[in-house]
Amino acid sequence: MSASDGDRADGGVRVRTVTGDVAPHDLGPCDAHDHLFFRSPRLPGQELDDARAADAELRAFHALGGRAVVQWTPHGLGRHAGDLASLAHGTGVRIVAATGLHQAVHYAPDALGALRPGGRLAEVFARELTEGIGTSGVRAGLIKVAGGFHALDGHARWTMRAAAEAHHATGAPIAVHHELGTGVLDVLDLLCGALAVPPQRVILGHLNRCPDFVLHRQAAEAGAFLAFDGPSRAHHATDWRMPEALRALADAGFGDRLLLGGDTTTAAARSVNGGPGMPYLLRRVRPRLSAALGEELVERIFTENPGRAFAVRWR
Repeated sequence: MSASDGDRADGGVRVRTVTGDVAPHDLGPCDAHDHLFFRSPRLPGQELDDARAADAELRAFHALGGRAVVQWTPHGLGRHAGDLASLAHGTGVRIVAATGLHQAVHYAPDALGALRPGGRLAEVFARELTEGIGTSGVRAGLIKVAGGFHALDGHARWTMRAAAEAHHATGAPIAVHHELGTGVLDVLDLLCGALAVPPQRVILGHLNRCPDFVLHRQAAEAGAFLAFDGPSRAHHATDWRMPEALRALADAGFGDRLLLGGDTTTAAARSVNGGPGMPYLLRRVRPRLSAALGEELVERIFTENPGRAFAVRWR
């Protein structure tokens, strides 16, 4: 098949990885929400900032069949954009990087001041999506924003307005952190209602942390993608409720809306440091879900759905 034939076959949509744009079906088994690098004042001493550890984690993930990782680390939290392309080339794992902003508590008090005047924030997001992150030459492939616990504060609304503006300029998908899985409907009302972002371009994160099956179905009916990410956390309703939640959504006809991710946010959580890390998603979660849901559905969740969620017709 020629390149032009391929463009016609998939509608010209592409996933923007750190080594270039790829067709959706080229992602392979995908960890749809994780972190190779992450640094926050809320997690002192647990920074993910070691490129060698990131390389080892990716290789362990690849050894189990993993072929793509979507890093949701946004602007200002230590993305190591300059390391991402070499990590992707060296390990054989495709990496999608993020622009955007997390909750305000993840930044030093003066870190956000320069982004506030005028429409600068949306311009920063759009530039990192289309031109590159700093001087790294690496382009982001999604916009990550965050809500709060059952609410959207002024910071969240500011970042989501900027994310919507950047989406309309570029086509980029928007991925949303929900604090303990709450505030989902408020996010949809703002992003997809007031700000007119198509729901199929929105990925709702951490829904496993709030096992409200009615809420999950409402979000799926709205047309958004639902990410169940961050397994193996005993203090959250994650592993033990996940098969039931996914089955309920699949039985309701929303199997094509589902995503899975590891969301490794601390050095101690990496598999190379004795934690579950990225490999846990394929080593433990996938077999359990296959037994509960059937291999065909689980294969679609890992391979087809991420391509549909993160592939867009870039502008």
